[in-house]
Amino acid sequence: MKFVDTARIHVRAGDGGVGCVSFRREKFVPKGGPDGGDGGRGGSVVVRTNRHLNTLLDFQYKRNYAAPRGEHGLGSTKTGKSGRDVPLEVPVGTLIRNAVTGEIIADLAAEGESLVVARGGRGGRGNAAFATSVNQAPRQYELGEPGEELEIELELKLLADVGLVGFPNAGKSTLISVISAARPKIADYPFTTLVPNLGIVHVVEAKSFVVADVPGLIQGAHHGKGLGTQFLRHIERTRVLVFLIEATSARPKTDYRVLLDELKHFNRDLLDKPRLVAFTKLDLLDEAAVRKLRKLTFDGAAPHCISAVAGTGVRPLVMAMWRALVRMDRTQEAS
Repeated sequence: MKFVDTARIHVRAGDGGVGCVSFRREKFVPKGGPDGGDGGRGGSVVVRTNRHLNTLLDFQYKRNYAAPRGEHGLGSTKTGKSGRDVPLEVPVGTLIRNAVTGEIIADLAAEGESLVVARGGRGGRGNAAFATSVNQAPRQYELGEPGEELEIELELKLLADVGLVGFPNAGKSTLISVISAARPKIADYPFTTLVPNLGIVHVVEAKSFVVADVPGLIQGAHHGKGLGTQFLRHIERTRVLVFLIEATSARPKTDYRVLLDELKHFNRDLLDKPRLVAFTKLDLLDEAAVRKLRKLTFDGAAPHCISAVAGTGVRPLVMAMWRALVRMDRTQEAS
């Protein structure tokens, strides 16, 4: 299935039905009172999350959604039937924004969440509602209220516990394929991964977390280079970041600073997240080069050294991810 993480659609709720002007006409009641019923409420457009969805692809093919209007009021004080609501199902983690003003309307980050994005108009009152002691035969009625109409943007941000960050061909896809059941496309050239991938990592029985493999970043990603801005949003919701740097890099410290700089310029809050550093493709180095790497420090901590292909160092890295998540949970519980 094609991965689509943004969409712009037009939604329109139904108008309320018109109130009815009617008078009782029964045998032996020649001058019956007003009995015009109210119009029905227009249908609303409701967005709700569905955990089985992981793309906004459907909204690429249909961009206009309209709910039906309410039926008009009837005699015998019968209220018109309300228009049915139109449900729009989106993946968990979808942000809804007013396309004109840019205002964020809602952030649907939980399963089963719903939001009325365009509310149906109230039905107009029939003449029975206008009867008084001095006006016993009113011919007044109301038109139904118009339904709300709106242009909205949908933006999907994947929900994951750990986000893998690195340059193209840094080994992110290989790692996620080894530690989870995810099967991303893997090849020895840059930009193999063009869409984010999610994988569930099992630590011990009944203990697991979700890892996101985000397409590789390049310098200038926060300006959109290499489709950077399209993918950086997917690590905004992650709780822990793991920076993957190729062990063969001639400037590992510089690579790390470039990656940090891209995150900072996109969203400075990303730098507040706990982060780990891991050198990948350890199998390409000799023992002397590996010892040299292990002496480096990043933010005061030693890096992990792994080879996803050979399985070297993978389990300790997974456990480090898990411990970082546990520490975050404890910190939040304490606060």
